[in-house]
Amino acid sequence: MPGGRLDQDERRQIASGLAEGLAYAEIARRLERPTSTITREVMRNGGPTVYRADIAHRATEHRAHRRRKTAPRGQEAPSQDDGRDAEAVRGFEEALTTVFEQSGLPRMTARVLVSLYTTDAGSLTASELVQRLQVSPASVSKAIAFLEGQGLVRRERDEGRRERYAVDDEVWYQSMIASVRAHARLVETVRQGVLVLGPTTRAAARLEGVARFVDFVGESIARAAEQAREILYTEPEAASDGIAEPDSDHG
Repeated sequence: MPGGRLDQDERRQIASGLAEGLAYAEIARRLERPTSTITREVMRNGGPTVYRADIAHRATEHRAHRRRKTAPRGQEAPSQDDGRDAEAVRGFEEALTTVFEQSGLPRMTARVLVSLYTTDAGSLTASELVQRLQVSPASVSKAIAFLEGQGLVRRERDEGRRERYAVDDEVWYQSMIASVRAHARLVETVRQGVLVLGPTTRAAARLEGVARFVDFVGESIARAAEQAREILYTEPEAASDGIAEPDSDHG
């Protein structure tokens, strides 16, 4: 039975097995590995639907490099003292980072976003992010600038007037609305092209098709975002004087 870490070829076989719809146990049997090894490998790299062998291999090498690297004196990462399973938390953070990365975020940006979402406060200062991720202030600043541009984080100040970067339910709503605005700009630009190329040309017809599709999707996103915000994040109004209305059917 093979021992040690999974190699890249084994990860390709895992990805192939997942694509075939095989159970973890069957993939493990083919690789002569414990089922727990396959399960842990898949779950810490995004889960069965998004697992990619090359990304999983790079992520594993990155984790190994981080473990080998000695943290600078006075900059040790904070310990897990909240009763949670530290290894499980790290595995989840890596899995979520991979999902964000596969959705198009740069890796460092994904790591910053995951850090913000997995801290109970929902916000961190730049120095706290530097300490938590063991990276340079410039890396954090660049990641925050990207996330702000996408509407995924917001700036706030705490009681000590320190600037903090925060995420909450409202951030996702604002991000969706920013996406809608980007769709609207695309539609406007594409329809300018329709006029330039001539409304009766095949190129213009192709562009008009793009504009109609993007316009429809943008309107759908805006409507869904507004409905979700109203339904999910609005507290129900209490009954008058805190007393529920009687059921009229029961006199």
